[in-house]
Amino acid sequence: MAFYRGALKPLLKDGERFFRRTKRIQFFRRHLSQFKISLGASSHDWKFGDDYPCLDDFEDSAGVAKGHYFHQDLYVAQCIHADQPDRHLDVGSRVDGFVAHVASYREIDIADIRPLTSNVRNIRFHQVDFMNIEQVRQMGTWPSVSCLHALEHFGLGRYGDPIDADGWLVGLKSLAEVVERNGLLYLSVPVGFQRIEFNAHRVFSVETMLRATEVWFNLCNFSYVNDEGNFFEVEAKTEREIHSHVGSMKYGCGIFTFRRK
Repeated sequence: MAFYRGALKPLLKDGERFFRRTKRIQFFRRHLSQFKISLGASSHDWKFGDDYPCLDDFEDSAGVAKGHYFHQDLYVAQCIHADQPDRHLDVGSRVDGFVAHVASYREIDIADIRPLTSNVRNIRFHQVDFMNIEQVRQMGTWPSVSCLHALEHFGLGRYGDPIDADGWLVGLKSLAEVVERNGLLYLSVPVGFQRIEFNAHRVFSVETMLRATEVWFNLCNFSYVNDEGNFFEVEAKTEREIHSHVGSMKYGCGIFTFRRK
């Protein structure tokens, strides 16, 4: 039954979107009629191409300045700009978000199990499976590494990675391999009550992440995006401090900054 409820959610959303757009077609037709009248009085010669209805934009906001990806990408890019490491490696984060932010002001190495065909200035791409420790060890180490909203996918097969219930642990060990001693790791994952929503992602409890990382890392600070998509730069440094902020969250984003032991 849980499967069917999960599978129906996108269908219900699509249905609601369909009915909204059907209503908005009336606005489109009225605006088109008004525009043709206006065009008839124009001093310039314009011909019509194909219709291209944009039925959602006129009730939308100016943009989206909230949510996991918006805040984590901006925040960690700002951290790297402030820290100015000699070299930085990113593993699996959004190329059109975080990586683009960093590449706008410096060179960045990126690694992903998937290919990347673009050739962009300031971006050096490495196609690497971070669930293959031996392959990762051949890469060397970096003084600064990031992995944003990616570790929760390891081992679920979503991106062509091998199925492994402990894939996130394998990935975490691989991250430890590429961070040089005293180097920094910026790591973000979904946080809340611990669960797997197969095959989209895992949601981690704070305890699980802190216990798993303490073998290789010391926590420098913690910030987060809450369930409503708002960012809090709290710089919590202990498990108790973190819990005071995120203890009741269902699906937030924890942004951890670790230093390699």
